[in-house]
Amino acid sequence: MIEISTSSTTTTLLVAGDLDLAERDQFPEVTARVVGLRRQLLVIDMCRVTFMDSTGAAFLISLADAGRRRGGATVLRGAADRDLFVLEICGALELFRIDPDHRCELGAESPHGSQDAPAPA
Repeated sequence: MIEISTSSTTTTLLVAGDLDLAERDQFPEVTARVVGLRRQLLVIDMCRVTFMDSTGAAFLISLADAGRRRGGATVLRGAADRDLFVLEICGALELFRIDPDHRCELGAESPHGSQDAPAPA
């Protein structure tokens, strides 16, 4: 599932579940909607992504590339190490800004395990 929300300067994609070959039919429509919104900043919230393959990575890369061509930026928020690894293997990690400070909501069914929990005080 992919939900799109906007503000005056930002488009946010909330991605939940698998981002893979089985979901590819929705990618062109989502890409067209995001590109059509013409916001300078695209934030992709990956806190609830359970799996991403190279098809999902290609989708994210196409979004980041479209934004970069317009002078915008793409931020990955809540991406698991395994998702960043897929993007790195694809040679595309430099297309994204990584939000290292974001912590996925506690209680959200985060597939990433304890790495998303705040550090104990």
